[in-house]
Amino acid sequence: MRLCRLGNNVGMRHHFVAIAFVLAQLGAAAWAQTAGEPAAGAPKAVLVQPQAAEKLNFFSRPVFGFRGSLLGVSARDRATRAHARIHDQLALPGPHLVSLKTGPLGIEIQINGATSFVVTSADLNPASEESLEQAARRAVSALNLVIVESAESRSLEALTRALALALAGTALYGVLIWLAAHARQALASRLVDLSHRHTPKLRVGGVALMRRDRMARLVQLALTLVYRVMLLLLTLEWVSFVLRGFPYTRAWGESLNSYLLSLALPVLTAATAAVPELLTAMLIFYLAFLITQALGQFFARAHSGMLQLPWLDADVIVPTRRIAKVVVWLFALAMAYPYLPGSDTEAFKGLSVLVGLMLSMGASSLVGQAASGLILTYGRVFRKGEYVRLSEHEGTVTEMGIFTTRIRTGLGEEITISNASILGATTTNYSRTVPGAGFVLDTTVTIGYDTPWRQVHAMLVEAATRTEGISKDTAPQVFQAALNDWYPVYRLVCHATPTEPRPRALLLSALHASIQDVFNTYGVQIMSPQYVEDPKQAKLVPPDKWFRAPADKSTNEPVNKVRCP
Repeated sequence: MRLCRLGNNVGMRHHFVAIAFVLAQLGAAAWAQTAGEPAAGAPKAVLVQPQAAEKLNFFSRPVFGFRGSLLGVSARDRATRAHARIHDQLALPGPHLVSLKTGPLGIEIQINGATSFVVTSADLNPASEESLEQAARRAVSALNLVIVESAESRSLEALTRALALALAGTALYGVLIWLAAHARQALASRLVDLSHRHTPKLRVGGVALMRRDRMARLVQLALTLVYRVMLLLLTLEWVSFVLRGFPYTRAWGESLNSYLLSLALPVLTAATAAVPELLTAMLIFYLAFLITQALGQFFARAHSGMLQLPWLDADVIVPTRRIAKVVVWLFALAMAYPYLPGSDTEAFKGLSVLVGLMLSMGASSLVGQAASGLILTYGRVFRKGEYVRLSEHEGTVTEMGIFTTRIRTGLGEEITISNASILGATTTNYSRTVPGAGFVLDTTVTIGYDTPWRQVHAMLVEAATRTEGISKDTAPQVFQAALNDWYPVYRLVCHATPTEPRPRALLLSALHASIQDVFNTYGVQIMSPQYVEDPKQAKLVPPDKWFRAPADKSTNEPVNKVRCP
């Protein structure tokens, strides 16, 4: 009886609504005829933007959006009344069938033959170009879904099944987190070991790009970032799965899942579209790798002597190989640049311009250092293993790089000098003028004019021959470097056989000790006299004392039997 009365009341209400709608249409037509055209100078009508839709949500799902008022009832009140009406209708027993009925005010959405709300033309969104019937059918579909989820929320079996699935998903989530943590530890150990082995190979111009500890730290940070992103994705997927299991929160879970898909879909689409160009770039880099391998074998054969190249000296084979490989990789990068993903985007172009500007502004000194290194290398100023003097530093060259040169001094110090400063200063090479291994060893002494120069020459030569480490094949030479006011300057030059810097320092010390012993043996003081007044008698050597021991009396020439080359 109650349903019958409800239907009768709804029918009578429809008649009253129809009469009111007809009267409203007649009144509007009469007002339009009497109003006529607007007077001249009257303000033109301004188009009013449609107001935002008042959402009708049920079980966290949008059912319909009301935009216009109906018979004096605002859109917000219509949404509130429709929500209460649907709630009351779903509380009644029955199949809860949703149907459409065209009425004088619009299309009525009904549940079990009773009207829930009315879709009018004022509710349509002008931007969507959706018809009234399409909007009503969309509302019916949303309402059917709401009815199904409402029935499911009152089913103990459905809720129990949802709870069991949520617990199973949570257990699987925990297992995946455990597996990810252990995989991260194993992979981190493996990658850190690989970085320790291969980091020293990352060199440019003989300079290491990164230390082992920093590379290991960088690998760990990258692995941690990937691990945390994976945890975030697993957590979001787990939350979405649990929310989708229960009727009331299902809409939230679906929205979260659709959000993830909306994020992943463009990335996957862009990655798929970039695969052909990425394969082309990888092919270019692979060809560059093959070319560098062939160049490495070519220069290795030239360095070992299996291949004779008149235009390429053995000293410059290693730097030439490095330069050739750098040129090949730069050419490959320039060729593969248009095929790199995102190279045609404005962000990529802007970043390229910024990097180029930074390099052009800040790399002038770097380019100068590299140019100086090339000049020193191909100018053959010195080689690795030679004993040189660079400005005020003296030692054996241990490494020649494109930016710096390293020498080891006789005190065990390793000094790094920039190539630009070396090129701008005077370089003394003690190893280049001697035959075979070794270097030139020289020292100076100043003896008064009252000592015969022949005797000084002979004593210096004897001291050199007594010193272990001085070459016996090349005789020492003594030069009178200067005739100062109070004493001449004698310079002893000999050929030393050691090649390491510290033996040179020890050898020079041993030579000085031998000089002192020889001079003491023959009673000659190593002294540089200076006078404040004229001496009582001239400091001259009489002819009968010109050949004091150990001077050679058979000749009047200095005791220099063999000239140093």
